[in-house]
Amino acid sequence: MSTETVKTKEKPDKFVAYVSTYTRNAEIGIYIYDIDVKKGRFTEKDKVKITNSSYITLSHNGKYLYAITDLGVESYKIKADGTLVNTGTASINGMRGCYLSSDYEDKYLFVAGYHDAKVTVLKINDDGTVGAITDEIYSSGLGSIIERAFLPHVTCVKMTRDNKYLCACDSGMDQVKVYEFDSETGKLKFKDMIHCDQHSAPRYIKFHKNGKFAYVIHEVACKIDIYSYTDEKGVPDFERIGSVSTVNEDYKTSGSIACAMKFSFDHKLLMASVAGSNSVTIYKVNDRTGMLDKRLCLPVSGDYPKDVAFFPDCKHIVSINHESDTMSFFNLDLKKDIIVLNGPFMKLPSGNCVLVNKL
Repeated sequence: MSTETVKTKEKPDKFVAYVSTYTRNAEIGIYIYDIDVKKGRFTEKDKVKITNSSYITLSHNGKYLYAITDLGVESYKIKADGTLVNTGTASINGMRGCYLSSDYEDKYLFVAGYHDAKVTVLKINDDGTVGAITDEIYSSGLGSIIERAFLPHVTCVKMTRDNKYLCACDSGMDQVKVYEFDSETGKLKFKDMIHCDQHSAPRYIKFHKNGKFAYVIHEVACKIDIYSYTDEKGVPDFERIGSVSTVNEDYKTSGSIACAMKFSFDHKLLMASVAGSNSVTIYKVNDRTGMLDKRLCLPVSGDYPKDVAFFPDCKHIVSINHESDTMSFFNLDLKKDIIVLNGPFMKLPSGNCVLVNKL
């Protein structure tokens, strides 16, 4: 008697999107959406009350979400369906932050302060809640950009992939400071500095998943600098190996500001957005050399694309248009190097940040 193997159909992966906003006269600061990967669209799922959530981040284990708020930072547990449960608020002992991230062991949370130029380190408890401050470091000095009043502004804090060093972008000082991080004490020790071009204003730094390359996007210069990264016996080395523009060659960057920089899920693509030109640029990433090959630079049909994201299939993208209070969706065709508007805009008041999370 023969038996047949019964093949069970695998359930498709489920994804949700979290989008943070300024609240101003409203109460809702985080919007949660179910993602239709095939159609390249969002469907609203839930809303969260929080004041002026300027940035959000996910823990690396996928269990928790952390948000900037007027009160400091708030922590949330992610439920099985992607909705959020608030688990507490922690003070950062300073002005409202603009960026936050965790180390790769999810033991500490780092907060960047634009207004007070402060890096704050907080302990993450075993249950994902945020605990006490373990370190605070202020940037000092005089910058070169008149519009920024020559003052330091910390805009991003991100760990190297080996979890050894915290990199802090200072857009006012045209620098990325590199701190050695002690994961036992939660303390930072200044180790080195990446000197960026004068008047460039480094905004974000991101690392390729292989840990060998760092990418710094510059607000004013509208470009991405590429660095190789190595660590030899406690000495971090960042060598600039390339640079690419975030706008088309014939576009004058005056009045434009580079906003966002995001990898695709597989890190084979990198996307940047620019306000002023109101466009996105998509690059193919060479994971062997770290170089970026510009594939397209096209408008997003919205004003001030403050953040962007790839869909998990890399066939669609979304742009968070801060000033036009919309999200715009596009089909991405890298064979033709084009994006095509995919359906109507979705309303979103004062959008800041979008994260795509696999459940």
